[in-house]
Parts: sequence; C-alpha cells; structure tokens
Amino acid sequence: MLPPHNGEIMHLNVGGTRFSTSRQTLTWVPDSFFTALLSGRISSLRDDTGAIFIDRDPKVFAIILNYLRTHDIDLSGTDIRTLRHEAEFYGIMPLVKRLILCEDLEQSSCGDILFYSMLPAPNPPMQESEIISNATKVDDQTRPGSIVRVPEPAPPPNSPSSIPHTHGYQSRCHSRNSSLDISRVTVNGRGSVINGRGNGNSGHSRAASLGNHVPNHHSRNSSADLNKYIRNDALNLVFGYNQGSNWADPLRVQIIKAHHNWIVVAYAHFIVCYRLKDSSGWQQVFTSPHIDNCIERIAINAKMNSQNGNSDGSSVMVAISYGNQVRLWGVSEQGSRTNIGTFNLNVRVEHLFFIGSQLVALSPTGKIGVWHAMTQHWQTQDVVPIASFDTAGSFLLLGCNNGSIYYIDMQKFPLRMKDNDLLVTELYRDPSNDPITAISVYLTPKTSVSGNWIEIAYGTSSGTVRVIVQHPETVGHGPQLFQTFTVHQSSVTKVTLSEKFLVSVCSEYNHVRTWSVTRFRGMISTQPGSTPVASFKILSLEEVEPCISYCAGNDCGPYGEQDDEQVFVQKVMPETSELFVRLASNGKRVCIIRAVDCTIITCFCVHECEGSSRMGSRPRRFILTGHCNGAIQMWDLTTALDLANKCLQPIPNGGPTAEELLRLLDQCDLSNSHCSTPSLSPYPGMLITKGNTARLKASNVAFLNQSQQTDASTSTSSL
Repeated sequence: MLPPHNGEIMHLNVGGTRFSTSRQTLTWVPDSFFTALLSGRISSLRDDTGAIFIDRDPKVFAIILNYLRTHDIDLSGTDIRTLRHEAEFYGIMPLVKRLILCEDLEQSSCGDILFYSMLPAPNPPMQESEIISNATKVDDQTRPGSIVRVPEPAPPPNSPSSIPHTHGYQSRCHSRNSSLDISRVTVNGRGSVINGRGNGNSGHSRAASLGNHVPNHHSRNSSADLNKYIRNDALNLVFGYNQGSNWADPLRVQIIKAHHNWIVVAYAHFIVCYRLKDSSGWQQVFTSPHIDNCIERIAINAKMNSQNGNSDGSSVMVAISYGNQVRLWGVSEQGSRTNIGTFNLNVRVEHLFFIGSQLVALSPTGKIGVWHAMTQHWQTQDVVPIASFDTAGSFLLLGCNNGSIYYIDMQKFPLRMKDNDLLVTELYRDPSNDPITAISVYLTPKTSVSGNWIEIAYGTSSGTVRVIVQHPETVGHGPQLFQTFTVHQSSVTKVTLSEKFLVSVCSEYNHVRTWSVTRFRGMISTQPGSTPVASFKILSLEEVEPCISYCAGNDCGPYGEQDDEQVFVQKVMPETSELFVRLASNGKRVCIIRAVDCTIITCFCVHECEGSSRMGSRPRRFILTGHCNGAIQMWDLTTALDLANKCLQPIPNGGPTAEELLRLLDQCDLSNSHCSTPSLSPYPGMLITKGNTARLKASNVAFLNQSQQTDASTSTSSL
C-alpha cells in the first residue's frame, strides 16, 4: 500500500501536468482506478518530485477530477466520446452512465427522419438432406418448367427462429469498447493494406467471421452478445455449418438487388424475395432452397403486374451464380417456384444481369452467356477479354482489352440461334488502343425517334476519358470522337454520362472528376463545351481477403437515372455501421446513414420504387442496407435529397472529416501492399522494373530512394 504523501494531499503528474487533490476526492467512487492505485493493487510510477505519474490526457483528466470534486460536470466544448473513454479507463461509473445516456439521446432504435422500414432476418431453409418426410421430397433438380411450392418446415426448438433477434447479434459491430474488434482491410484502388492488431479474422472472407474473440461491449450489451453466439452455435448444429476454410456466415446479407417493386436478398446459401404491396408494404414471398455453394452474384427481372408476366406465368425471374454455374428460377406473386434451368458458362461468372427478359452472364476472360426467355435457349460465345460493359435499351456494349468497343443487339438474338452467333459487332476503336476500363451510354431524346443518335463516354487504363458521338450525319461511318480529357493519372474505373454531368473515377483512392455537359435540344454541344465542376475522392477500404461477393454488394455508384440527381454511397470501412451519401456532381454530403441497431452494414443498393396505384403516388428512391444479423433496413433517399437542397446550415464538405475518419480507423493499423496500382510505399525493388505500370508521386519516389540510400550506408558502415 502506498503511504500517504504529505498527509491526505495527493500529488499527481498526468501527462506532464501536475494536479493536487485529496485522497477523499480520488476515492469518492468505489472500485475505481484510483482506489486500486492508492491501495497498492496497481503498481505506480513517481516522477522526480514524488508525484504519482499517470500517462493519460491531462485536459480530459481535469474535467474528470472536477467531477470528483463537485459531483457536477460542464460538457461545453467537450467531446463526449473522448470523455466517456477516459471515464471508463478511470472506472468512474456514475459519470460513464451519464455520458452513455447523453450519447443515446442522439440515437434511437426507431432511427432518424430518413429511416423508413426494417425487414427482419428470415429463417434459413433446411438442407434438403435433413428434411425427412413420408411424402416425396421437393427436389430443386426437378425437370425444367415444373412448378413447385417451396416447403416451410417448422423450426426445431434450437433453430434460429426460436432464438430472439437482438441488436447484439452481429459479426463484429463497432461497439463503444471494441479494442479487440479488429479486422484486416485494404485501401481500394491504392493497394494500401490495413492490418489488424488482433487475431485478424476476415469478416467478409470465407473464413469464420465470428473468430475466437468476443468484442468488449459495454455491460448492457453482454446479454445480446451471448445471444449472438448462442444463435450462431444453433445455426452450426441445426444446419451443419462448419467454421472451416469455406465457411460463410449463413445470416450475413451478401448482396441486395431490386427491380420495380421487388427485392432479392442473397445470403451465403439461399436467397429471399420481397414484394411491395400497396396495403401491407413489403412482404416476404419466396425463399430459395439451400444452395451448397456460396452465392456470388444475383440478378432480378420483375414485371409491373401479373398480366404482363413471363411465358411460364411467373411475375419475376431470379438468377444466382456460383463459380461457373448459373441457376434461374421463375417466381409467381404467390411464391411458387418454376425451375427454369441450370447453365454453365465454363468460367467464373463475374457479372450477372438482365437486359429485358434476357439473362446475361459475363466473364472478364471474354466469355458471354445469354439466356432468352422466348426461346428458352442458353448460348455462350467467346470474345475479346472484357474490361467493362454497359447497357442501353436492347444493346449490350463491351469495352475490351484490345481498345475496342463492341455491341450486341439482344433483339436480334433469336434470329441467329441456328448460327450460334451473338452478332458481336465492333463499334469503335480507341485511337491509342488502350484497354477500355469503363464505359457509359447516354440515349438522347432523338434516340427513341430515329434510333441513330447515341453518346458514349469511356475511360481507359491510361487514365484518358473520351466522349464519342454518333448522330444522323455520321450514320454508316461509326461514332466520331467528340472530346478527350487527360486529367487522371491512374486507370479509370468508372465513368457516367448523364443529362447534365460527366463523372469519371480512377483507381487512386476512387478519385472523382466531374464536368458539366452543355446540351442543345437534348444533344451534347460544343458551345460553350464541358467545364470542370469538382474533384474529390470516395475513400473505400476493403478487406485483405474479401468475399468474392463483397464488390457486387458494396459498389459506391454513382446511382440514379441519367436525367436525375445521382449519388455516391461511400462505405469507408468494411466493418462499419455508417454510410456517407454524397452528390455525384460535386461530392457534397447529402446525409449519413447509421444503422438503427448499430449492426454492421454488409452491403447496400439504391433503388427507386414505383409509385402505388393510388392517386398522386410518386416513385421514391431508397437506400437498402443489408446487415450482419440478416436484417434489411430501408432509408428514404428522396427525403434526404430534399432536405439537403433546403438546408440552410453548413453541411460538411463531402465524405468523412478528419475526425470522423480517425474514429472509423481507430481499430486498424495502416500498412502498405505491393500491388501494381499506385501505393503509398510499395516494395522499392518494384520501382525500376521494365513494363511496370505503377505510377508513384515524385515525393514518394524521393522518399523511397532516400530510404534505400540510408539503408545502404548503414549496412556499409556496419561492415
């Protein structure tokens, strides 16, 4: 036990600042850091004057000491989060409880004004081998065209449906005390890696996302955390999941896609479809059978009403892919399933989507697969390796590695069935023969009339952005080069040409450049021409070993129709409960989406729902977020845009501020990778390599050269 120093007067040295107080003041709160320190249960250090040294922030300690003296606190000019963190360190629990209450005043399980709805996690389907019945078992491998009803077996006592949903069920939620909640992520586009300081389990990889550690949540969440692990243990026991190398969290939402008033949600081994009804809102209509492989891509094509349904009577077609396999179902409004077929692309499917009623599967290796609803025929064809694509009406445009843009007219697809030819036609070749890494098509008002006016913006691997135009005067001669921009120093990853703006994104931290587009009678004009609008970055971090479906479920955009306001959705961390919504035209912040239950947002999408049949109903745009506990949350983007346009108070300029970014990154360590894209400090031996495409800033090169010279001189002197 430490002897009293100068009687009952205690002298402290906190971070270099001296404080004097009484023993009675320090020990006012029992079982605190100070009672343990003064009783000798915690070892202490003393400075040269004999004062007890505590290596903490003296400014925050002054506030806590004043609270111990007066039992009151002044929060003006104080960051509550920082103060709570220090109060927890010192064990001043009465103050911690008050600060938590202050923080909770800004949060609600009902969300803020933008929160629209929540869809609870569904019950996973049982594996077919475990569904024992005297009747004939429903098999997903029934003959094509057969209609079956998906069984909904009653959950056993230990199944997930018998365990209540809690806010604590999450893979790794960013809690208030999550020093052990550490993931490994990498910077998108730059190759900089974030290495975790803990066990480093990758939440989006196929390894177990639960790991062996328990996040250090506050005590009020301990029961929720216990339910979380009990729930996952039940899933493993009932459904036979093993946390091995190929294990994926069965209730973690992987991808969300929407079309008209339908939503399809992909989990690791099954999908769920929801339909919007005027009177009852979103209703779960369909749950797929259990899929042994992890689902990697999904696509949906819905009809507005049952009268316009597909030839088999279904109102929506849903496709999934895993590896090189594609499975296609038709789903009616009542939830009955039609097994249309299983198709093989022979290579891994990277993109899966519909053009009208035709399902298209693409692979960057140059493989295309098309299924036509009318002919019920699946056809594959080899083309030049594909680097980008876009759709416009019935056309599929392909940007390829040889510098050419090709197109396929899906309306002519049935005419060439016997020839087994998709009529892949070259439309344009880049003057520099650079790979076409991004492409966007804009159909002008004249397109619907004459069909011969089209505008295309594309980006290349060298960072060039070009706009080409085909108009009536150039028919028969192909598109003509209209404009060229050479502002990017890295490969262009996205480009969007809309009615008012041209937006391009390169691989350097998702650097965005935007220009205004001048039009005359709806057509792009050179007078006065395009003018620069904004330059900003959409920082997005990815895990070192992300799940293959992560990119498909977390695309930053831009989202929106070409004649409407478009937005980026910025997800800074892969394990985060926040999204930053920003205008695509200038990068200004629209709003921040925060999960109402603080669970991790695992994927998202932006969708415009059609208005109901009621008088005066208009379409509304929503942000749909999938979460680690299997739930879907909906956010009103239309209201967010209206409030942002009317807001008179200053809004932070764009993405996270420095303080917000540091708060998001406080559980990770930044390091560097050796990828070929620009990096903060790649391996020095890669700097002078013939054919190396990495481009470094001059300051980085100088720093690395200086480091090499220093290392060389050090090794020489040591000899």
